[in-house]
Amino acid sequence: MPGSDAPGRGTPGSEASDAQTPGPATPGAQAPTPPRPGETPGEAPAVPGEPGRDVPDGVTGQQPEPGAGGRRDTDARPTSPSDGDRPSAAPQAPQAPQAPATPRPTEPAAGPRHAAHGTGTPHHHRAEAHTEGAGGPGKPPQRRPEPGGGLLMGRPFGVPVYVAPSWFLVAVLITWVFGGQLDRVLPELGAARYLVSLFFAVAFYASVLVHELAHTVAALRFKLPVRRIQLQFFGGVSEIEKEAETPGREFVLAFVGPLLSLVLSGVFYAALLPVEPDSVAGVLLAGLMVSNLIVAVFNLLPGLPLDGGRMLRAVVWKITGKPMSGTIAAAWVGRALAIAVLIGLPLLTQSLGSDAADDVGMDTVMDALLAAILAAIIWTGAGNSLRMARLREHLPELRARALTRRAVPVQADTPLSEALRRANASGARALVVVDGEGTPASLVREAAIVGVPEHRRPWVPVSTLAQDLTDGMRVSAELSGEELLDALRANPATEYLVVEETGEIYGVLSAADVERAFVKAMARPS
Repeated sequence: MPGSDAPGRGTPGSEASDAQTPGPATPGAQAPTPPRPGETPGEAPAVPGEPGRDVPDGVTGQQPEPGAGGRRDTDARPTSPSDGDRPSAAPQAPQAPQAPATPRPTEPAAGPRHAAHGTGTPHHHRAEAHTEGAGGPGKPPQRRPEPGGGLLMGRPFGVPVYVAPSWFLVAVLITWVFGGQLDRVLPELGAARYLVSLFFAVAFYASVLVHELAHTVAALRFKLPVRRIQLQFFGGVSEIEKEAETPGREFVLAFVGPLLSLVLSGVFYAALLPVEPDSVAGVLLAGLMVSNLIVAVFNLLPGLPLDGGRMLRAVVWKITGKPMSGTIAAAWVGRALAIAVLIGLPLLTQSLGSDAADDVGMDTVMDALLAAILAAIIWTGAGNSLRMARLREHLPELRARALTRRAVPVQADTPLSEALRRANASGARALVVVDGEGTPASLVREAAIVGVPEHRRPWVPVSTLAQDLTDGMRVSAELSGEELLDALRANPATEYLVVEETGEIYGVLSAADVERAFVKAMARPS
């Protein structure tokens, strides 16, 4: 179903974070969010430029203009890229480690949702990302929690399926509404009609699960990781953590959900033919046929975050060659669709019901409430899709090579004052402790340098201020965008050693510099 720009799809109800989620569900949507590595617990943050801090400019000095370069050093002199190769933004106080969140692409996550009016359960998919995980205005998305969110029902194809607490509320609602319909058709059932209605609610959500599994199987076929499937109030959500690589795959990923719902509707119709229409089996089969048909048709509407919106996005992407153009077009169509649902759904249901003047009552209020909820979900999902798309558009601007600070190598017993003198003399802004053979062993923490008074620096060896390097603290100079953020998210730290493919030192990457670059990129219009 439709979903936000993040991968994720879902059955009637919602989509995964802009990780995408096609499938029948109510409108809704959900990307990836960059992590914000933080400082080691217990370190006092360093505030560049704070009065009273006496730190040489070479390591903790003023922040250079964007684009100022740095270079790597394997000894006390520069050995590689020129000073203009990378920005040397002044180090900022280390931040507390925080993992990225997609919108939840987050984002979120995002994804298609499906809604079935009259059956009480729309459904939608989210993409990952994306929507979950949005960190708020000016903040990088926060890391999404581990899969969870309700009662674990199983792991088909290795993907956990959860039933959210809100599902039990909708099950009660469906049981009550469908039970009232059964009382008019089969009054002889008496109180047993509610047991039949509960069976219908479970069977309908089983159909929603099939819809979501269609998105999941397609995603796995395209090598896209699926975080989880969740059945919730307005349907289902398949949280696919990455975007499809081509418009063709995006189209297929979105279309398989409504297609399976149409197939299920046909299956229930075929099963209904030999059955007596006024029997319990006949009423159940007819209800499942109609509800699956509604889920399929609703999710084929051409607006994000519905599956039809993702299909429209794929078509515009194919024509223009620009994924962002497809997202913008499908998101605005989704917003128009939200307004149409808000106004048109109550009018439609009333005209299909009864023309009697006394028919305007509780049913009309319920129809208006359902329309308002669906419209809000579609409108919000469309907006999430746009935000997640903008996030993905700007992520490639985050390049380790451009953000890395030039570093100077020093021996473990080198006094801090001497190390800072060498750094200032060569224009470096970071210190790397190396062994006798020149192999990097640890990084001198910026926060620790700031905490040492100037009069003590000649007697403090750099080794006492250094943090031992782990494999996770070594990152390739070639990393950029989501790959860079994933690497930092997996190993939260204040600084990272950036190395060339040959293993040669390129410099030191500060988590604070990455965060500033992310915020700056997101502040620019698309």
